[in-house]
Amino acid sequence: MEAWSTGVPGFAAGLLISVVTAPAGVSGAVFLLPVQVSVLGVPSPAVTPTNLLYNVVAGPGALVRYWRAGRLGGPLTRLLIAGTVPGVVVGAVIRVFAVPGPRVFRLLVAVLLLPLGLWLWWRTVRPAPPRAARPASPRATRVLALVVGVAGGVYGIGGGSLLGPILVGRGAPVATVAPAALASTFVTSVVGAATYALLSLAATGEVAPDWLLGLSCGAGGLLGGYLGARLQPRLPETALRLLLGTLAAGVGGLYAVQSVGC
Repeated sequence: MEAWSTGVPGFAAGLLISVVTAPAGVSGAVFLLPVQVSVLGVPSPAVTPTNLLYNVVAGPGALVRYWRAGRLGGPLTRLLIAGTVPGVVVGAVIRVFAVPGPRVFRLLVAVLLLPLGLWLWWRTVRPAPPRAARPASPRATRVLALVVGVAGGVYGIGGGSLLGPILVGRGAPVATVAPAALASTFVTSVVGAATYALLSLAATGEVAPDWLLGLSCGAGGLLGGYLGARLQPRLPETALRLLLGTLAAGVGGLYAVQSVGC
């Protein structure tokens, strides 16, 4: 009975979210977390490692495609992983011992999603001039990856979905950023989920991931990501970016209101 009441809605949520987000190259984990908290009722802070588990299961399909195309690896991938992996460990410790309350957690979600949504809107409507955008230096990229890794450890998104838009906005080509960010998300999510599993042995409360829900959402995300990639050539990129910006800003605004009102 539990498998039907938890696994089926989780699979459907992962599938639908990934179908929408995959064509635009944004991780579905950004939008899955609010669904887990508000709809599926995953307790805090267990929702974060559950979201990381989703990334672990949903990510390999796209990684295999990039690997077969010879686009996986390279210096950018190594820079991102070198920064996000230690960052996600720090973020997991902060999430478990310093930010356990739902009100603070909702506020953090709002702080992350609302600016990201507005940024996606702005970059779509008013793209940066070609000469104004300069790729970040290796050192700046590593520091950025570390900061995003910490945020990903707290939020449960692995960090790649935040790094991708930022690096593209700084002038890096999408063809280079997409596989590197996805690889970073996958590796960081593996490390983050393992860190939460270890912390659950020492911390009180619901810290370990919800394995059934994480695997169910991940299976849906694996299938949804494949379908979304198939749909990408048929969908206008501008409309997809505006849709993602609207979703992110809307969810962030909702959580901001909830964090103030509760």
